[in-house]
Amino acid sequence: MKSIKLSLIAIIVIISSAYAIENTKLSGETKFYYGTQDTNLASAPDIFNKDASYANFAVHLGLTSNLSHGISAGIGLQAVSTLGLENNIASLVWSGSNTSTGSTTNNTSQYDTAMWMDEAWLAGTAFDTTLKIGRQTIDTPFVFTENWGIDKNTFEAIVLINQSILDTNLIISYIGKSNGSADNLNAQAISKAAYVSADGKFNTIGADGMYTFGLVNNFFKALTFQAWYYDVTRMAEAYWLQADLKIGGILAGIQYANIEPDGGSKDTDAYAFMLGYDMQDLMTIKLSYSDVDDDGSLGVANIATGSSVTLGGQSKLYTEMWWYGNVSAVGAETFSLTADTNIFDIDCFFGYVDTEIDPRFGLDREIKEYTLSTYKSFGPLHSSLAIIYYKAKIKYLTFSTNYDSTDVQLYLTYDF
Repeated sequence: MKSIKLSLIAIIVIISSAYAIENTKLSGETKFYYGTQDTNLASAPDIFNKDASYANFAVHLGLTSNLSHGISAGIGLQAVSTLGLENNIASLVWSGSNTSTGSTTNNTSQYDTAMWMDEAWLAGTAFDTTLKIGRQTIDTPFVFTENWGIDKNTFEAIVLINQSILDTNLIISYIGKSNGSADNLNAQAISKAAYVSADGKFNTIGADGMYTFGLVNNFFKALTFQAWYYDVTRMAEAYWLQADLKIGGILAGIQYANIEPDGGSKDTDAYAFMLGYDMQDLMTIKLSYSDVDDDGSLGVANIATGSSVTLGGQSKLYTEMWWYGNVSAVGAETFSLTADTNIFDIDCFFGYVDTEIDPRFGLDREIKEYTLSTYKSFGPLHSSLAIIYYKAKIKYLTFSTNYDSTDVQLYLTYDF
C-alpha cells in the first residue's frame, strides 16, 4: 500500500508540473468489465453465480507532451483491481496482472491490486525519420499490443521509422522486454482472460530479446502491402507477408506467415484469405479462410502473449474471433463469417467461426463459435454487451468429449 501511495503522489507531482509545459495533454479512462459463463460441465456453477463470473476495475492515466520542435515524450500509469468483488459477484478476474494472496481477516483468498507504468517513452523526428525509445505500444503482425481486455501489454523497445520513400514506411526495431503473458515468470491460471503478466512485470522477450524489420507500402492507394522479418534471438525466425485491397466496396486480402524455431524443429507455414463487401452506411460483410500447417512446432500467434505450450493465442489472421487461441494453432483450418452494421444508432457485430484443429501430434479439436456484440456511446461513457456461444469436440485416439459454453460480457469505459 505504501508503494501505491508514493506512486500516486509522484503522478500528481508530474501532472501538476506538466501544465507549465505547452502542448501537454493529459488523458485518462476508468473501466469496469464483467463476464459470466455457463458450461455443460456437471460440476460447473450456474451462470451469474460468483464462481462462474470474472470482473475487474481499472484506471489508466496518460500524459504526452511536445517538449520542443520534433521532440515528444509520454508516460502512462495502469492500475487494475477487483475492489473486493471476488467476495461478492465474481470469484475470478479478467486480467492476469492480479495475483492472489490469503486474507488475514476472513480466511479466504483475495486478489491484490496491480499497478505499473505501461508507457514511458521519448521520441524525436528529423529528416523523414522518427526514433522512439522506451516503454511503448507496438503493432506488427507477429508482435503487438493487445487491448481487448481491461489492460494492455506493452514493450521496452527502440523503434526507428523512416518515410523517405514515397508512400512507404520502413520500420526497424529492437524489442528487449515485454509484460505479455508469454514472458511471464509466474504461472497463471487458465481461467483468467490474461495476456498481461503478473503485476504487469516486464521480462526479457524470448531468450535475448528480438529484432524486427518491416516495410509497409500503399503507393497504389487501393492496395496496402506489408512485409515483416523477425529474429527472436536464440529461439526462432519468422516472416509475415500481407496484401489488402479495397476498390469501391470490395474488400480482399491475402496473408502468409512462417515461423521457424532454432534447433532444427519443424517450421510452420500459415495462409489466410479474406473477401468482403462494404455497403457504406449499411453493413460490412467478410468471409475468411485460414490454414496452419499440421506438422509445425509453433503456432502463428502473438509472440508476446501466445504460448508455445498451447500452440495458440491472439493473432492477426483474418479468421481471428472472440475466443483466441484456436485459429492460430498448429493444424488449424478455419472458416469465418462476420457482419458489422448499425441498428437504431447501436453498432452491432455478428461473427461465426468454424475451426478444425488436426495437428500431427496431439488432440484433435472441432470448434464452433457464435458471437453477437453491441456497442453504444453516451458521451464519454462507452458501453458494450457481448454474448458468445462456444462449442468444442475434443478427440484423441478412442477418447472423445464435448464441451460447450455461453458467456455474457459487459464492458463499461468512461473517458476523462
